[in-house]
Amino acid sequence: MPFNAFYLTPGGELQRELSEEQVSAAFKSNEGVLWVDISDTNEDDGRFLSRVFGFHPLTIEDCVDPNIHTPKADEYEDYLFMILRGIDYTAEAEIVQTTELDLVLGRHYVVSTHNIFLHSIEGVMKRVLTDGGPMKSGPVFLAHALIDALVENITPTIERLGERVDDVEDEILRRPHPSALEAILALKRSSLRLRRALVPQREMLSRASRREFAQISGDAQRYFRDVYDDVLRIEGSNEALRERADNALTMHLTAVANQQNETMRVLSVVATIFLPLTLLAGIYGMNFENMPELAWSWGYFAVLGFMAAVIVGVLWWFWVRRWMGMGAKRLGRFVPTAVDPGRLATYLGYVPRPR
Repeated sequence: MPFNAFYLTPGGELQRELSEEQVSAAFKSNEGVLWVDISDTNEDDGRFLSRVFGFHPLTIEDCVDPNIHTPKADEYEDYLFMILRGIDYTAEAEIVQTTELDLVLGRHYVVSTHNIFLHSIEGVMKRVLTDGGPMKSGPVFLAHALIDALVENITPTIERLGERVDDVEDEILRRPHPSALEAILALKRSSLRLRRALVPQREMLSRASRREFAQISGDAQRYFRDVYDDVLRIEGSNEALRERADNALTMHLTAVANQQNETMRVLSVVATIFLPLTLLAGIYGMNFENMPELAWSWGYFAVLGFMAAVIVGVLWWFWVRRWMGMGAKRLGRFVPTAVDPGRLATYLGYVPRPR
């Protein structure tokens, strides 16, 4: 049952590597700021939380349960329990994996539990070990630092997915491939998984910034409002990513359909050309003795010439009907920003005419 414990005494001294007895004494003192972080929770950790802090059984159950829960906030008599979601950077999968961070915010303490290594926790710990970090400002600002770091670490994943969409779109424009479809579906699943985590988390942080919790009040609400704005920004980026994935899927299906149409067009042209040739060859391949032209010395060359004329005639007919692109005029280069500068109100030489 390993855990990391930090205690900032009322005199400003930072104590670390506390034992269970020291954690219990610091908790019962109702002074200073206590932070206990538990990683890879199990049933022993649940008994520890019950024995030292006396948390509600439902809180302990959510903390030790290995399943990932929906973000929420439950307010108890003397503490606030929050479940948050972040990115699991330890997973090596094509689909984004999320993980859970549980926070218990009390009057003078913070307890955090998680089942995997979190860079956000590690970053806050380094700040605490350097100069006391957010613990000097109180437990509510320590909880804010943990939540803010967890939320900010979602942004690199969103940016990475955006770069992936760029690559997929470029690949589709060059030549559609089944691997592009697999990548698009993976992007859509990742975006949906992030949305399921961000929407309830946004609602919970909105409540935290609206004075709904007694543990979060005063100037701290502004900081939680800032985290709420970050979640809104990330959620908007994720929605844009989902729309781009939908557009890429439509683009891929359209490209595949066009590719099939081009293939069918080529096959149709070849079949149309060889149908009259097959008819002509079939007629002159019949074994009748009294067929005309059989004794004609120029008959073979005449038939070949007629076949060539049929090929040229069919190709010309396709070109006239614009069923083939030979000789078609290409559109010129289009630059949407190449407009007359005089039409732009921001142009330096633009002078409004008096009315």
